[in-house]
Amino acid sequence: MKAFVIDRYGKNEVVRAGEMPEPALRDKDVLIQIHAASVNPLDLKIRDGKLKALLPYRLPLILGNDLAGMVIRIGSGVRRFKPGDEVYARPDANRIGTFAELIAVGEDAVASKPARLTMEEAASLPLVGLTAWQALVEKANVKPGQKVLIHAGSGGVGSIAIQLAKHLGATVATTTSTANLDWVKDLGADIVIDYRKEHFETILRDYDLVLDTQGGEVLEKSLRVLKPGGKVISISGPPDPDFARETGANGILRLAMRLLSYRIRKSARRLGVNYSFLFMRASGEQLREIGSLIDAEHIRPVVDRIFPFEATKEALAYVEEGHARGKVIVKVR
Repeated sequence: MKAFVIDRYGKNEVVRAGEMPEPALRDKDVLIQIHAASVNPLDLKIRDGKLKALLPYRLPLILGNDLAGMVIRIGSGVRRFKPGDEVYARPDANRIGTFAELIAVGEDAVASKPARLTMEEAASLPLVGLTAWQALVEKANVKPGQKVLIHAGSGGVGSIAIQLAKHLGATVATTTSTANLDWVKDLGADIVIDYRKEHFETILRDYDLVLDTQGGEVLEKSLRVLKPGGKVISISGPPDPDFARETGANGILRLAMRLLSYRIRKSARRLGVNYSFLFMRASGEQLREIGSLIDAEHIRPVVDRIFPFEATKEALAYVEEGHARGKVIVKVR
């Protein structure tokens, strides 16, 4: 099958088109003919080798972390799907590879594609939808009337998180560039801060939650907008000891994560707030919940551009520029 592969870590020049073996099917797997996949900043981090301590992949590696497509074969233990079903999924982190014609995915990571969406729209959602759900619903348990700051509201995660937070009844603030101010308001943001002209940490006060997608200085400043007991959940900051325990990291990795996050955790404690790191996990059950919200029109997919499969490297380069509104899609079929 055709796929986009890396044989070593590096920048975009290491990505190549090539022929790879058809994936082996386990008892609890569905074999999916991929119609569309989306490009995420996570793909760039994996390509660059920035996550090889956390995710020690064997090379050559097919890139790609979410998809929509059609089931063409099932393992002997699969009960929820049959050939011909249209599905979407974020594969388990240790079984990625959606920039390809086929992929085998564990049944528990797969959900039926929302009926009202195209394959390209559906492919835009699994990774960012699950990230938003696990941050806002699972970890933060956002309630009506709470105040939530979502950084980079025009990005893939931000554009879905704004919609989900509004559905949950929160007052939503977001940061974005001048060109996207009206656009993120249309997604549901109540307060929009132009990061090129304003400093969010001097404007916002007493927030219950910050969803940090930037890390670094933005993460440090985010602590200041929280009320006592508030939470910052980061997908870009340093991994923390809780994450190390959840993933079963070895002793050396656990120590490394504790040290990496020591400064931000200390700053949070001093301010009476909480810091935690989120690395989204696959979940077909949560994708079914998200699909219900899509079918009820509480959340809509946000697609910036669609690239043909043969232009996957160009799609990666476009995401790396950092100007996409919502998601960038690779149309495989």
